[in-house]
Amino acid sequence: SQASAMAKLYASEIAQTVTSEAVQIHGGYGYVKEYHVERLMRDAKITQIYEGTSEIQKIVISRGIEKGGLYLGV
Repeated sequence: SQASAMAKLYASEIAQTVTSEAVQIHGGYGYVKEYHVERLMRDAKITQIYEGTSEIQKIVISRGIEKGGLYLGV
């Protein structure tokens, strides 16, 4: 649904942004597998791919808007 696509897109984009910043804060250590932040970034990237890429989620949202506006199921 449109609401679930919006939630998934938002959550995956925020997760990627936050973990990218965390890697930057840790510098070179952010890319070392022994550090937890490296795994968090890999996991965040997977959320952008799994069950439909972010681009697909954007298409689902835009089609819903084209058909009759923003429906949040509320």
